[in-house]
Amino acid sequence: MRLRALLDTDALGLRLLGGEDELDRTVRGVMTTDLRDPSRYLSGGELVLTGLAWRRDAEDSEPFVRILVAAGVAALAAGEAELGDVPDDLVVACAKHRLPLFAVHESVAFATITEHVVRQVSGERAGDLAAVVDRHRRMMTSGPAGGGPDVVLDLLGSDLDLSAWVLSPTGRLIAGPKVGGPELPADLCARLAAEHLAAARTGRRGPHRVTLGTAPYALFPIRSSGRSPQGARDVRETVLSDWLLAVAADAGDWPEERLDLLQGVTQLIAVERDRRDAARTVRRRLAQEVLELVQTGAAPAEIAARLRVAAPVLLPGLGAAPHWQVVVARVEWDGGDIEGGPVAQSLLEEILVDPLATGPEPSDRIAVAHTGDEAIALVPLPAVSTEHDGSESGIHAEALLESVRDPLTAGLDEDGRVTLGVSAAVHSAEGLRGALEEARHARRVAAARPGRVCAAGHQELASHVLLLPFVPDDVRRAFTARLLDPLRDYDRRHRAELIPTLEAFLDCDGSWTRCANRLHLHVNTLRYRVGRIEQLTSRDLSRLEDKLDFFLALRMS
Repeated sequence: MRLRALLDTDALGLRLLGGEDELDRTVRGVMTTDLRDPSRYLSGGELVLTGLAWRRDAEDSEPFVRILVAAGVAALAAGEAELGDVPDDLVVACAKHRLPLFAVHESVAFATITEHVVRQVSGERAGDLAAVVDRHRRMMTSGPAGGGPDVVLDLLGSDLDLSAWVLSPTGRLIAGPKVGGPELPADLCARLAAEHLAAARTGRRGPHRVTLGTAPYALFPIRSSGRSPQGARDVRETVLSDWLLAVAADAGDWPEERLDLLQGVTQLIAVERDRRDAARTVRRRLAQEVLELVQTGAAPAEIAARLRVAAPVLLPGLGAAPHWQVVVARVEWDGGDIEGGPVAQSLLEEILVDPLATGPEPSDRIAVAHTGDEAIALVPLPAVSTEHDGSESGIHAEALLESVRDPLTAGLDEDGRVTLGVSAAVHSAEGLRGALEEARHARRVAAARPGRVCAAGHQELASHVLLLPFVPDDVRRAFTARLLDPLRDYDRRHRAELIPTLEAFLDCDGSWTRCANRLHLHVNTLRYRVGRIEQLTSRDLSRLEDKLDFFLALRMS
């Protein structure tokens, strides 16, 4: 139980004298003492009750409180029956060491408080065990009557006062308490997912304990039967697809019974996920069949017939042929001994869901196939409209990247990469082959960029960036070194900032005034720097060809 619950029980007659910020501490037992040094009888987590018989003068309070804090007690409750008001020196000592201090009214016996605490703590542990039994009963119940993740999380909140949420590996909220539970902001979900993925890559066994701001969390991996550590040869095979259970609590002092209960909850949620994953089989098969027809050059009429079969499954009740987008993903690990296709397939099935959509169901509208190390998603769009900025609705590479970059980067650590390519929307079977090639080209553009998680869209294929991924690495290095190394060397020796000046000058289309304003320089200073760039490289920045060479060198570097 928590200290706050003691304070809220009027029958105990407790009055808080200090430590308001520490009221979420857990009480694991109670001890009554008037010894000057009771440390030998303390194991941590106790509410210590004292009549203050150990105190002879004001100097006794500091060492007594220091002993309690070193033993890890939860709080101190001092009786008012002997001395009247609790002495100020004890209040000051407890405040100094951040030990919550209560005053016990003279009309309340210590035995009353002891009985209440013991009864609550024992009842809580009994409730844990009862929940374990209930969990097994639910796991044996077939069909929806067994309850989904929301039901289990509501039980945790109502029976054990634990707030918990189920999150995807990218931080999307899949389930949370529906009865009086606190909301979890999207940015906090993403941070928790990143912490979980980073901890999982270390190979440590869950739960993983983290503190964000001042709030502690315990993170439990949710592994379905097909994703158990025994079935995976390497943690990298599952780390990007496992869900997690985030509990708003510090599990450091939990008894084994409670840890077992939470592990059981993850197993129950995993059963629900297995059931939903099985429903993906039909969509995966449809995607695989369409992909094979497209790649083998089948007649558009045959592909269109297959799409007519797929549309009712992916968009029930649509009544009209949708538009389609193709998204290609590739997951690569150093060493190359892990098959990337299945990992990329599971990942795409998650990240193509709107990050603001809650629950597992939205992923039921996405069909993903994989071939080799590549996963290909066929995404139906009920309609395509033009946004206010002139772009089309649907999936945009920039938004997709923004929603998943931070969590996935933590899971990829220093030895993995995820690259994504997004096609334009097409409205017929004839356009699917072009959309597939467009998405693959965009993915190769993304792969040429630095970073662990990169994405590119079809809009970028109409510019020079389409050519850059196909320039051999040795040619790229030689080209950029010839143009930029003299400037880098000069900057290193003189701190002249020629490279930033060059970037700004090109970005301002060679306008001396705009560039000088952006860099907060006098125009004459800017002219001096540009002249130095031209001198060091034997180039002329008034010539279009030289400007283009510098522009490409900066992009390829």
